[in-house]
Amino acid sequence: MKKFFEISPLELRENVFNQIGRDWMLITAGRKGGFNTMTASWGGLGVLWNTNVSFVFVRPSRYTYEFIEREKHYSLSFFPDGNRRALQFCGSHSGRDTDKMASTGLTPVFDAQAPYFEQCKLSLICRKLYYQDINPSHFLDPAISGNYLKDDFHRVYVGEIIKVLQSEK
Repeated sequence: MKKFFEISPLELRENVFNQIGRDWMLITAGRKGGFNTMTASWGGLGVLWNTNVSFVFVRPSRYTYEFIEREKHYSLSFFPDGNRRALQFCGSHSGRDTDKMASTGLTPVFDAQAPYFEQCKLSLICRKLYYQDINPSHFLDPAISGNYLKDDFHRVYVGEIIKVLQSEK
């Protein structure tokens, strides 16, 4: 099994726009007895309330929503090249009726707070601090509505980054 070591969030050096928007990430919540993961290309990292945070967007229709709602923690896992097919699969198939681990070959690692994956190069373990449902009446640019043709508005979660795990190189 690959080893991970903890680093400070201040040691992160990769471009977050590339990591999230281009390379994608997995949002995962749950425990060894039951968890789910989904691919995301929307989200961010920053500082809010004097705390290093992540913010992620999950539609209530997603199976992962049930897990992130129930749990106090979630993880964001970032992968090296060569994992695109697994990420595509996790973004296009529901864990309600598909065993994503069996279908992708991803191996979960069960941290005390939230699962992440042996194949990832970096995982952020986050403690939920806040949530807010997207309100379309607050869209200042009408083009944003084009992302919600089914009126399936995201819930935004803000999480304190409590642990950053980096894989050995």
